[in-house]
Order: sequence, then structure tokens, then C-alpha cells
Amino acid sequence: MTRKELFDQIQKKQSYLCVGLDTDLEKIPKHLLKSDDPVFEFNKQIIDATKDFAVAYKPNIAFYESLGADGWRSLEKTLDYIPKDCFSIADAKRGDIGNTSSLYARTFFKQMNFDSVTVAPYMGEDSVKPFLEFDGKWVILLVHTSNSGSRDFQLLETREGKFLYEEVILASQFWASADRMMYVVGATHADKVGSIRTLAPDHFFLVPGVGAQGGDLEGVSQAGMTAQCGLIVNSSRAIIYASGKEDFAEAARKAAAQTQQEMKKLLNEYCR
Repeated sequence: MTRKELFDQIQKKQSYLCVGLDTDLEKIPKHLLKSDDPVFEFNKQIIDATKDFAVAYKPNIAFYESLGADGWRSLEKTLDYIPKDCFSIADAKRGDIGNTSSLYARTFFKQMNFDSVTVAPYMGEDSVKPFLEFDGKWVILLVHTSNSGSRDFQLLETREGKFLYEEVILASQFWASADRMMYVVGATHADKVGSIRTLAPDHFFLVPGVGAQGGDLEGVSQAGMTAQCGLIVNSSRAIIYASGKEDFAEAARKAAAQTQQEMKKLLNEYCR
């Protein structure tokens, strides 16, 4: 998916919502466990319920690979079911020496045909470059994440007086353009979004942490939005587990619709 196609969807749906498909067999409604493929059945109903409001879907790969071969089959079926006009994100957080990264890239871009994959950049350029060898695919670099432990290393100051995550942003812009690379910027760090936007004025940010983690959607939007929106804001648990009962899909639709309405207002206010 190109940058223009992504922005077209944002404009069409008046939304920059990404639904995180963090599907846990211990959390999905119990009646689904009778299905031949409970994970896919849950995802299918969530997608059907939210596709009018979401511009992207993000399966967290850990939830699928933890189930072995069955989980990978559920993931493939889920990816095939995601509407083609929605941006697909393999939240895999990969990153290794070059030849290994090449195989990871082949997994998610050739075998599975995701639009993008999240990559940990802290092994350096040669661990990221193989993901950029696939035309039309995006790399989403983890730079300032939403978890509390992000401060352990990402906020270390370098000899130049910058935070480590800032050095990653500045260096990585020599690896690929804003048409191929995004950055993960946690919504729980809304106070940092403005300064990060200054460092990367044209890149899209994937923003986790809204919803169950308490991220500030308006604060992130005010500080990070660009003339082409520039944001994909992820919500997982607050939408997919809005209800643990048989009405889970209806509850997910209601939660997604409410978020979309908030985003519509913020787009009209800040996307100029």
C-alpha cells in the first residue's frame, strides 16, 4: 500500500484507527472455543464489526506463534480476511543480523504478504535493510515505545546530548524515505510526540497505547498530526475485548465507532 492509498483511506473513513488483533484463547468468549478455529472465528467477527471504522489491522504475532502450527494457520486466514483497502501490520518486532533479517522479511512480505512489519532497530542498519528490499512494503521502527520499561534504554542520553531513541530516528532517515518507513511512538508518551515530530516531520507514526493503556488520543493528535494525518493509532484490548460475552462483536463495533467519531473531530481540527 502506498502512502497516498493509506491517506485516501484515512480521508474516506475519517479515521486513523488501527485495530490490534491480540487474540488470546483465554480471553475470547467461551462459546467460540467450540469452533474449528476459535482464533480466526473471533478475528473474523471483529473485522466484520470494525472494518467501517478501521484503516489498519495489526495482529501481534506472539499471540499466534505461541499456538504453533495452528496459530500460523489462523494468522494466514486472518490476513486473507482483512479487507484489501486496509493497511496490514505484522507486529513481529523482528531484527537480527542481515541474513536472518532477510528470512524474517521473506516470511512476512513474500510468504504472508503483509503491508508492513515492526522492526527493532537496535542492532543497527544491517539488521533493518533487508526489510527494505521489498518494493511497496513498509518498515515500522520501534523508537519510543509505550511500555514502562522504555525508559531503561530508550531515554539514555548520548554524548551528543540526545536521547538514544532520537539518535535512532535521525540515523534511520538515511536508510529509507518517509514513503517506506514509519516509527512506533507510544501514546503514553504524548509529551514527547511534538519533539519527535520535529525530528521526523514527514513520517507516519504508529501509535500504540490508546485505550486500555490510557494514552491521550487528543494530545497525540494535536502534537503529531500532519497535513496527511501522519498517524495510525492502535487500540487493541479496549476494542476487541469490549465485551467477553456473545455480544463481543457488537461491543467492538460500538467501541470502534466511538473512537472513529473522536478521530473525525480531531482530523477536522488538526489535519490541515
